[in-house]
Amino acid sequence: MRGIRKILLLAAVLLLSAPVPAAAQHADAAETEDFDLNEYIFGHIGDAYEWHITTVNDHHISIPLPCIVFDGGVHVFLSPRMEENGYTLNENGKLVNATTGKRPIDISITKNVLSLLLSSILLVALILATARWYKRHDALKEAPRGFPGLMEMLITMVTDDIIKEGVGKDWEKYAPYLLTAFFFIFLNNLLGIVPFFPGGANVTGNIAVTLVLAVCTFLAVNLFGNKHYYKDIFWPDVPTWLKVPVPLMPLIEIIGIFTKPFSLMIRLFANILAGHIMILGVVAVIFITAKLGPAINGSMSVISVLFGVFMDVLELLVAFIQAYVFTMLSSVFIGLSRQEPEHEKQLETTK
Repeated sequence: MRGIRKILLLAAVLLLSAPVPAAAQHADAAETEDFDLNEYIFGHIGDAYEWHITTVNDHHISIPLPCIVFDGGVHVFLSPRMEENGYTLNENGKLVNATTGKRPIDISITKNVLSLLLSSILLVALILATARWYKRHDALKEAPRGFPGLMEMLITMVTDDIIKEGVGKDWEKYAPYLLTAFFFIFLNNLLGIVPFFPGGANVTGNIAVTLVLAVCTFLAVNLFGNKHYYKDIFWPDVPTWLKVPVPLMPLIEIIGIFTKPFSLMIRLFANILAGHIMILGVVAVIFITAKLGPAINGSMSVISVLFGVFMDVLELLVAFIQAYVFTMLSSVFIGLSRQEPEHEKQLETTK
């Protein structure tokens, strides 16, 4: 019961500390301005050249981020000085040249990039802290407790239940990548639920990030696949007329090479993005009903808070499930690329 109470309390704190739109900071502003739901939701799930913290008395408190562009030379400046340096944002929120309207080569440290760097540093610190405990203690005589114990439980679960079962033979070669992918996704999913700095960025709900993760799995599958894997692609065990003169089955198999990582990319991106939108939508009900009177607004606010707590608890579960599913499917895809013919398996078992 204590564990459930702690989870519910955490979810309530996360919900009640969710970002409040500037128009809802004061009653007068709420009465005179229409609440822009699209701006509220997409402003929080989208990337930005500054990290907005909160709004006090119509004054936005943000962390300025460095803009780095290649446009006839290298230009480095902070986001508040964007216009001074001849740049502005287009309708999609992308940095463009204010004179020509063209997009330069942009490698700026945006909100998602900074969150990615912070989460990577945090992940390294957590792993090193766990390794430090094992360096100072004999794990054969003393069981780890607290955070090292939690990490051992997660690492053992991922290794035994996912990697060994999915990859099979030579699973040790792929364990570092798969464990890194699991904890990277899980940590960023959790940080995405936290609505205040350094959380709140939509990292794993950004398709560029999930694309890179999917490409890593794609390379692990196809660079280290064995001969039997490629034989099943280009000359599968099907009737000859399905292979020549029209290579129907090889074409389907080649398409399958790309659809597998594509499904990994879309699944993680869509689930995390949808979760963020749903939570923000639930919170927005409070401000949407602000003009409908205290009775309706009060009752809908209570419903919004209760349902929001439920959604936060659900998102904690989704954060783990999506990391689990991505790692499991990656393990299965790698294992399928290293399968051996049946007659070779029988020879190994007889030996």
